[in-house]
Amino acid sequence: MENVRLEISAPLARVTLDRPAKLNALNAQTIQELSQAFAQLREDDAVRAVILTGAGDKAFAAGADIGELARLEPIAGRDYGLRGQALFRAIELFPKPVIAAINGYALGGGLELALACTFRLASEAARLGQPEVKLGIIPGYGGSQRLPRLIGPGRALEMLLTGEPLTAAEALACGLVNHVFPAVELLPKAEEIARKIAANAPLAIRLCLEAVRRGMETNTEEALTLEASLFALLCTSEDMKEGTRAFLEKRAPRFQGH
Repeated sequence: MENVRLEISAPLARVTLDRPAKLNALNAQTIQELSQAFAQLREDDAVRAVILTGAGDKAFAAGADIGELARLEPIAGRDYGLRGQALFRAIELFPKPVIAAINGYALGGGLELALACTFRLASEAARLGQPEVKLGIIPGYGGSQRLPRLIGPGRALEMLLTGEPLTAAEALACGLVNHVFPAVELLPKAEEIARKIAANAPLAIRLCLEAVRRGMETNTEEALTLEASLFALLCTSEDMKEGTRAFLEKRAPRFQGH
């Protein structure tokens, strides 16, 4: 892969957008390589959490590649959007947590990529926005849908209609990011949080993700039934037996993911 760097140090993996000269803009090749990286990580049972970030100190991803966008005709534009949406939906539904470490600009498709992640951390220098209306278009990778679900329609529409970015502090205040750190601390803090997650039972993490994701897309009664079913399923797991036994024996659990 030329535009994406994949580093695995189990139980963690780091996926880095690696086009710093282009502010890690998301061209078609980068989308394809991201798909390849996440397909590989899905099958790697040793990986329990993923950190997604950008190379350099200026950008997480400064949006789609404008040179490619400018050449799109309607049919090609629809296909372009659907390819990106398919990748971002796969990240949104990924069976392991994906933490976005936003180290600079996250604009347009870059913010949409971060929105597809499990949650987001930002450096103090981060700027997050959906400036598509300034180019005569709207978000095409899910930003018009995920952003209002995350921060509410009023705040989201202000961002979408003005095209103006938020500072890291503003993003923290409205719940767009979970934490803001000095730039030098961003990746160490992301790894610290990822290791805390990876230390827990893998099946429980996976089904907790499923409970929240599926539950958010249905009504409360159906969501509670789903939760009860997933809880019951975990009661058959070896990890549940190990976790409860370790608690009673006052020792650290040794989870195996089954």
